Amino acid sequence: MPETIKHEYEFDPTYGYDFDSLLQAKPSSVPYGFTSFWQQKYQQALNVAPSLNLQDTGIINNHWRIFDCHYQSTDGVRIGGWLLLPERGKVNSAIIWAHGYGGIEAPDTSWKLKHTAILIPCFRGISRSQQASISNEPYWHVLHDIQDKQKYIMGGCVQDLWCGISALLTLFPHIDKRIGLIGNSLGGGLSVFASAFDKRISRCHFHVPTFGSTSLRFAMRTAGSTQALIDYKDRDMIMKTLPFFDASCAAKFLTQPTLWGLALFDPYVAPPGQFSIYNACHNKKELFLLDAGHCTYHNEDKQNRELRKSVEAFFKVLGAHDAS
Repeated sequence: MPETIKHEYEFDPTYGYDFDSLLQAKPSSVPYGFTSFWQQKYQQALNVAPSLNLQDTGIINNHWRIFDCHYQSTDGVRIGGWLLLPERGKVNSAIIWAHGYGGIEAPDTSWKLKHTAILIPCFRGISRSQQASISNEPYWHVLHDIQDKQKYIMGGCVQDLWCGISALLTLFPHIDKRIGLIGNSLGGGLSVFASAFDKRISRCHFHVPTFGSTSLRFAMRTAGSTQALIDYKDRDMIMKTLPFFDASCAAKFLTQPTLWGLALFDPYVAPPGQFSIYNACHNKKELFLLDAGHCTYHNEDKQNRELRKSVEAFFKVLGAHDAS
């Protein structure tokens, strides 16, 4: 157990759980119609012609060529982001990197992955995919169209990832068996859904993922977007939607090898929720345990470096062989 982390929150970001008790955090029961709901969402995404547009920025950073990119997603939404391509050599694999709330202003070019393309899309309503009709504030973004599970924004955000994969395959059709997905926080939870129902994804890394067990989320105060759900007055109404967006249910359908970066202390995404997702996954999985998430702490830089090395090693196999 790490040393006590000093904080100024009015609640305990460990929620009274230690590592052993986190491993007992129970996932939710899968609601009736869950798989058909997500299979339908997936098919809707596959039916979209991605219409990928790339513009070379002319910038090369850490041996990555940086391209501005846009592609089509569901509901007529145009997704903006970046594509990183190796400065030299073939592209044998690809990774989609899914961001958290707070968005992303520039692509991370510090990755050490050979023969790999990295797509960094911005979810609908956020950063390069902002829309006038969608708030980019986490508190309101997480509530957008929550009254209708078919329209709820999180389903569209998962489809943004699937359409991103389709866009990549228009460029590199030979990598269809060598696609990885990395998701952080919001992107971590959404990536669980994306990976559970898309067999084009062969490896996944989830870092402090959101959307854990719904009952646990409502029981635990947070500084993150979940507080908007807790504060929402019509609980009965949103409970018709949220069981279909419970990542601890989706994780039961994961079949790919997975690497998880989960925190013992996290004021934004409650650790019991994170672990409820991990505990639901019964396929091959690895765990990298972090002292904390979504905050600064004594061992943070060291752990982040170690986790990055683990993630790069985990995905190295995808780009290691010629897929053409």
